[in-house]
Amino acid sequence: MVTRDNRKVVLVGTGMVGMSYAYALLNQGACDELVLIDVNRQRAEGEAMDLNHGLAFAPTSMKIYAGSYDDCTDADIVVICAGVAQKPGESRRDLLSRNAAVFRSIVEPVVRSGFNGIFLVATNPVDIMTRITCALSGFNPRRVIGSGTVLDTARLRFLLGDFFTVDSRNVHAYVIGEHGDSEFVPWSQAMLATRPVLALCEEDGGDCCECDLRRIESNVRDAAQQIIKAKNATYYGIGMSLVRITKAILGDENSVLTVSAMLHGEYGESGVYVGVPCIVNRNGIRRVHTMALTDEEQAQFHASCEVLRDVYAEIEL
Repeated sequence: MVTRDNRKVVLVGTGMVGMSYAYALLNQGACDELVLIDVNRQRAEGEAMDLNHGLAFAPTSMKIYAGSYDDCTDADIVVICAGVAQKPGESRRDLLSRNAAVFRSIVEPVVRSGFNGIFLVATNPVDIMTRITCALSGFNPRRVIGSGTVLDTARLRFLLGDFFTVDSRNVHAYVIGEHGDSEFVPWSQAMLATRPVLALCEEDGGDCCECDLRRIESNVRDAAQQIIKAKNATYYGIGMSLVRITKAILGDENSVLTVSAMLHGEYGESGVYVGVPCIVNRNGIRRVHTMALTDEEQAQFHASCEVLRDVYAEIEL
């Protein structure tokens, strides 16, 4: 991908997730040009106007406007947040049939525009929707990325930091697998600074601490439904997660993030999009950063991949 001085992002979908992302982009000065596209053009125009009125308070200048798919031609990233909303009690997988048709109407005109950048997908069920985007676009899978378990990992680190009373930025632990019910924490790889979390548990009495870890893992897995029950939707956390991925791409950071990526033999799995630690840079996913999972963790990961394969097999594109 050709590197340009102007960092251009096109956002498709100006709902709560999309606009939380746009607002965080503006506050962090994460790009130079932001185009908003929505099936409701008037809404996109109103959102652009509202954001522009806050430019005087932003850290950097930014060109923000409502546009069309033709504006994707020279974009660095097209971020897809469009789709029908998740209902209280509805699993991410149940959203599939309602969102698959929406994506065809988005991806095809983006590709026709001559877009040659990176797709970043947030719409749930995100692993499936990312694979659909890859199939519809015909792009190299390394240039089609899902938000994966980036937010789940942030939730995990927040809860572990709170439990151990340390800054969550010093917690190195990951949530991997499907962004959904089969996701899990490979505790063998969880670290507090340079100390394994399981070793810290042994020092604190073992069984009691491990019960706390299981509770934390359950809270991470159930967080979305708890928020949806309380306020009908989740959007701030995922919006900021998308900005983190965007900055890793535009800044050519080579950062390790648990995005949804297509596997090609890593962890013994192939042909499936799933949340795993990846090195992310200007070209998308440089490579999947594999971890040394235990046999039990490997079995959990395989089961999660099988769930995603079974769901995708039901789709007719």
